[in-house]
Formats: sequence, C-alpha cells, structure tokens
Amino acid sequence: MSSTESTSPFPRGLLADDTLPLYAQVAARLWADVSADGARAGDRLPSERTLAARYGVSRVTMRAALTDLAARGMAESAAARGWFVAGPAVSPDPVDTFAASATPGADAHIVEGFADYAAKHGLVTRSRVLQSVVRPATVSESETLRVGPGAALFEMRRLRFLDDIVVVLEHNRLPLALCPALAETDFTEASLFATLRGGRPPQLPRVADYSVEARQPDATERELLEITDATPVLLAHQLAFNQDGRPLELTLAIYRGDRYRFRASITS
Repeated sequence: MSSTESTSPFPRGLLADDTLPLYAQVAARLWADVSADGARAGDRLPSERTLAARYGVSRVTMRAALTDLAARGMAESAAARGWFVAGPAVSPDPVDTFAASATPGADAHIVEGFADYAAKHGLVTRSRVLQSVVRPATVSESETLRVGPGAALFEMRRLRFLDDIVVVLEHNRLPLALCPALAETDFTEASLFATLRGGRPPQLPRVADYSVEARQPDATERELLEITDATPVLLAHQLAFNQDGRPLELTLAIYRGDRYRFRASITS
C-alpha cells in the first residue's frame, strides 16, 4: 500500500513471504489485496470457492488462511453467510505477526507441522498412508485425549517424505468430533494441520507437550525407513492442544536418526 491510503482501516506493509506455510502466504496475500481495494470492517469477502480459485489453492488451504485471519481479529465468519472483514490486527507490524505464528519458539501462536516446515524451507513433501481408520478410543487414549471411552477416534499411520527421501513414520490419533473432515480427507497429499485449521469449527494447534528418545529400530521400522546399517531412530511423542486448551492430537513420530534434528528455546 502507498502512503496515500491513510483512510484504510488495515495496517500497511503486509507482503506474502514464501518462507511461510502456504496457508499463511495466502492469508497475507488476501489481507494485502483487500487492503489495497479499500475494504473496511463489515465488508463481505468472496466465497471460499471463489477465493480458492483466485489464489490457486485448495478450499482446505483457503479456509485455513481465513481461519488464520480470524484468529488475528482481521476476519470473521457468519453461519450460512460467509466471511467478512472484521477489522485491523492488533499488531502494528503484520509481517512480523505472520512470521511469528508460523515459527516455533517462545512467541509462537501455533504448533508447526511437518508440511509447515517443508513449505518454509522450500521442500516438497508427500506421504504414503499405511492406515487410516475411525475406531473407538481405548481407556488409555480416552484419558489422554479427554474423551469418553469408546468415543470415535481418527487413527492414521503414514510414511512421510521430503523431496522423495523418507524421513519419518508417523502414528496420529485425534478425536473425530473435533474435526469430522479427517475421516474424508486423503492425506497422501493433504496436510493434517491445514485440515484441522480449515475445520468447522477451526482447530488451531496452539501448544504441545513433546519428548524425544533414541533406540534401535525394529524390523518393520528398518524396512519402512530404509535403514540398512546401525542408524538409530528417534521417537518423538507429542500431545498437541487446540485454542481452547483441549487435547487435539496424540502422535508418535519415529524419525531416522540421521535425518532429524530437534531445536527448542528453553525459558525459565
């Protein structure tokens, strides 16, 4: 935006950053476009289908972008009416706002997923789904995920690749009631976290309990992860929570030890 657009209610200087996840890039581009058009709070946005076609993305990604804007107070949805401009973001620097929300660390507002990491580093990701089922939760799972014993659980196992190199074997379990679309999504290409963000209502992974330990792989893990030597695996246990503090995702990720590095900021 130019300095002559002083009457616009939107912050200036918002530009898409190709180091961010795709949904965040789309959110930034959409925000910049509606700002340039002089839109104001209360103006109705085009339909999700129209916006998805305009920006060349899937409706799931578009919904995740709109949800991201809604989380910042920039957009809002109304049942059966669509999406509307809500007003400017609180932060005076929207570029920093988008970057912070897509990067893990002390000031992050979301948990970064595998696909988010790949997009940020310019890598191509794909998955080989080994199992995708809906089944009753066990007693142990119900306690961890805070659902009733026997509640519908979405379970998935898949191999994940970066630039066609196998990196991790994932086992995900999520309460189906929080995002029914999980059962109908093809996760060969789709992002789990983008699907959650695009849910109705949106499910935003905000914080996670995370632990890592090393061990030798078993025979099945060796075959799937293409390990032919003494390379160990790293087991990452994660329990992610949504914006309401509810358990959202229970995951065991088994990484090839030579293809994974974990970084964290520790604060007191």
